[in-house]
Amino acid sequence: MTRVPYRPTTTIWPEDRRYPALSRGFNQRWIAEPDYVRLVRTPEEARAALAEAVRDDPRGHRRRVTVRSGGHCYENFVCGDDVRVILDISPMCGISYDEDMDAFCVEAGATNWHAYSHLYPLSGRALPGGSCYSVGLGGHIPGGGFGLLSRRDGLTIDYLYAVEVAVVRDDRTVELVVARRDDSDPARAELLWAHTGGGGGNFGLITRFWFRDLPEPPSQVMLAGLAWDWSDFTKDDFARLVTAFGEYFRDHQDPATAAGGLFAMLKLTHRANGQIGLLAQVDADDEQGPRAMSDFVAALDGRIGPAARALTSPMGEHPPVPHLDVPRVMPWLTATQALNGSGENRCGKYKSAYLRGPFTGPQIDAMWAYLGNEHFTDYQNKQALIQVDSYGSAVNSPPYDTAVRQRDSILKMQYQVYWTRHDPDEAEHLDWIRRTYRATFAGTHGVPVVGGQTDGCYVNYPDVDLNDPRWNGSDQDWPTLYYKDAYPRLRRVKRYWDPLNVFRHRQSVKPADF
Repeated sequence: MTRVPYRPTTTIWPEDRRYPALSRGFNQRWIAEPDYVRLVRTPEEARAALAEAVRDDPRGHRRRVTVRSGGHCYENFVCGDDVRVILDISPMCGISYDEDMDAFCVEAGATNWHAYSHLYPLSGRALPGGSCYSVGLGGHIPGGGFGLLSRRDGLTIDYLYAVEVAVVRDDRTVELVVARRDDSDPARAELLWAHTGGGGGNFGLITRFWFRDLPEPPSQVMLAGLAWDWSDFTKDDFARLVTAFGEYFRDHQDPATAAGGLFAMLKLTHRANGQIGLLAQVDADDEQGPRAMSDFVAALDGRIGPAARALTSPMGEHPPVPHLDVPRVMPWLTATQALNGSGENRCGKYKSAYLRGPFTGPQIDAMWAYLGNEHFTDYQNKQALIQVDSYGSAVNSPPYDTAVRQRDSILKMQYQVYWTRHDPDEAEHLDWIRRTYRATFAGTHGVPVVGGQTDGCYVNYPDVDLNDPRWNGSDQDWPTLYYKDAYPRLRRVKRYWDPLNVFRHRQSVKPADF
């Protein structure tokens, strides 16, 4: 075998055996055919690689240059068929304390699991990020990433002090810019603000984040995984369950209490799955934590006829947890690892919604019908579900102004459907999620409009159907649904820092006057 010499900067060309793996992401719907993939290890390598990619296309009219950290983009924004170059920053995944910044530095190629397994053991601190271990922080953070600690500690961006970004200037030169929250330069301060919810890949290539005053997670948490058999459910049972879930989190919005920090995910699977699931976590260091967990379970389980049992079916991005039918106390990091899954690398489609109040009757009726009880009864996909996450509490008390504008919601929904590549029923899977979502929000023309009981959509769960009048019949476009009143300000930041619109896709922020 011929030995290949090691080279510091790695460029993967189409003939390289690594090319098929590195020209796609987590979602197997999207496979790119770029001219090359370049892996970078340092901010300066990232700057130079971006400069070369821009220089190779002086007019900017050829296909796009995209950036990948964890590869979890739900749409074809990173791995689309119009991509010319993928800049892969995953090798840039260091975590350290920066004395000059007086802040923890996290490189943008790091994942949620890097943040948990590296940052916490060294510092005792944690980012309140997501439960899917392989999600890259380069996308998760600027979109306003959240997780099981967020009702207790807020969003990841609530602790963001500074960001380093490789930006492309008017003359096509590329420079590294460090923007701080308290920056003396107003333009740089605005660049930092744009990364507190303006979405990843909109303004430049992010290389590093700095965080101050990160929270200490609990030493121990109580974790529960319960399920109910679909065969035992009546429509009234279903209505009582989802109503109780919404009312509990409406009524427990004080992060200073154990109940206010309790986080839960209700997994309303399609009937074909066999079970409806529930995952919940609470701070066990708080002496009221165990009582909060038992009260929460009783609030749900006590209203319905079906008996709770072990969660034995995979549901979306989480595996079975049959050992958690009796809530268990364990170290926080151990619990995080127990739930840390991203599911298989498969094809998927996703949609989202923020809810400011419990479910309405028509919403409940629609979900019941489209989960295989009245519609799609012959549809047998076990991995079709509506996941309802608890939200709010500390999230709704931001420490400073951010680009995340949904700050008074109590629930966040994620519609999910999965299938394998080349599945002949792909069109049916897409039809299920589109029609289910539209039916749930039929009262607001098919989408969770901003204002009233709903409050738009989550930019980290992108959905290009929001651009399509067949599925969005409201008078609110996708920028309004994602960004609300922040969009004009984001457009001004985009015009200043990415004037050539190098970083673009079907739902990228458009420069002002562009």
